[in-house]
Amino acid sequence: MSFFKIWEFVMLFFGGLILVYMLVVVISYGIMLLFAFFQLRRQYKLEKQDIDEGYIDLFFSKPISIIVPAFNEEVGIINSIHSLLSLRYPQTELIIVNDGSTDGTQQEVIKEFKMVKVDEIIREQIPTKPIKNIYHSEIFPHLWLVEKENGGKADALNVGINFSNYPYFCSVDGDSILDEKSLLRVMKPIILGNGDVIGAGGNVRIANGTQVQMGTVFQTKLSKNYLVVMQVVEYMRAFLMGRMALSTFNLILIISGAFSVFSKKHVVEVGGYSNHMIGEDMELVVKLHRYLKENKINKRIEFVPDPVCWTEAPESLSVLRQQRRRWHQGLIESMTKHRKMSFNFKYGRIGLISFPLFWIVECLGPLIELGGYIYVIIAFFMGDIYYEFSLLLILLFVIYGTVFSVASILLEAWAMNTYPKIREVFVLMLMSLTEIFWYRPLTLIWRCEGFIQVLLKRKDWGSMNRVGLSKKGI
Repeated sequence: MSFFKIWEFVMLFFGGLILVYMLVVVISYGIMLLFAFFQLRRQYKLEKQDIDEGYIDLFFSKPISIIVPAFNEEVGIINSIHSLLSLRYPQTELIIVNDGSTDGTQQEVIKEFKMVKVDEIIREQIPTKPIKNIYHSEIFPHLWLVEKENGGKADALNVGINFSNYPYFCSVDGDSILDEKSLLRVMKPIILGNGDVIGAGGNVRIANGTQVQMGTVFQTKLSKNYLVVMQVVEYMRAFLMGRMALSTFNLILIISGAFSVFSKKHVVEVGGYSNHMIGEDMELVVKLHRYLKENKINKRIEFVPDPVCWTEAPESLSVLRQQRRRWHQGLIESMTKHRKMSFNFKYGRIGLISFPLFWIVECLGPLIELGGYIYVIIAFFMGDIYYEFSLLLILLFVIYGTVFSVASILLEAWAMNTYPKIREVFVLMLMSLTEIFWYRPLTLIWRCEGFIQVLLKRKDWGSMNRVGLSKKGI
């Protein structure tokens, strides 16, 4: 067989493989979009204010500990704490865990909230790095600061769990801002679930560009940084489509660590957050699902689209690259560690639907999709049937990377109204049209680097230079 015939066979084989893959992805996301639409439509006509007030008495039975792991969060920690102190919820305790910060994080908190050193006994339910000091606010009785040796975000969260007194805890990133009713709304499925819901995650939005003062978002505005705007589009698609649809059938494997609530009892039973896993938020959710299935416990983990958590996004390519590489490395590590759940009837729909979907679309997707981009370039210049293959792939890329993004933006504008100005909605839609030409290929390359990190067994958490949120926006 001549070299040309072999090359032709290889091109046809890989072209067909990539086409089938993209069709599966497009159909999967199309189904998710439909579920998201019907779910949002059911909520659209609800009077949220009446619902919040109507169930307020029930929240007294579920006090909650809010845990904020903080490492070098000097520029944003004060705004974040003020937003958490202003949350509307009957009974909370706020625990700031300083994970060995080298900047002025601890000094800023002590000064702003008049913290004094106290002696407290902590029951170590989960092994952690040593605790150095504990501080208590003189002006806010439910505000605490725990100083510990550096051990990473997971270790800081475990310290907060050990220190907490309430049956549920909420993890919030040190740079995050919550709307005043976010905690009420993310706890609602737990309150109304009669014990069936052990975890819930809220919606995460990009704060860059918003006007923030004393921990309150006064006005939502799009950032002028195009890289940030593309992340806004990406977050909308991921949260409104993927997580909402999967949550409907208790299939969700990822709840953002920026804003999530869990039953303390069940988290302690699975050993808390994993210290040596980069994606500690996904790893906890997967561990909980595995524990529930192996012990035949019928519980749910849900995503709630309405409560909003505002978080700072990377504003440079280098920082965004570190973040996406780290996220994908965490995904691969967690999927690999629990690979026995894949296609395993013992784990029900989690093993038969969630894991295969995450393996094919999320985990291996970047390799196949990036290969599709390369294939399109080669096939376009080869002509004949390859030219048709390239056009079909381009069409599927447009549907996947553009049509679904525009649909998510319209859903957001209709149901959530986060960005109320029509001009901003049009800017988001216009930017989404450019995604497949620059932003998507870049993120695919960075995610593929996550595979290299796993193969080289490198544990690089990376770092993010915080700009901070202020009343002028960023």
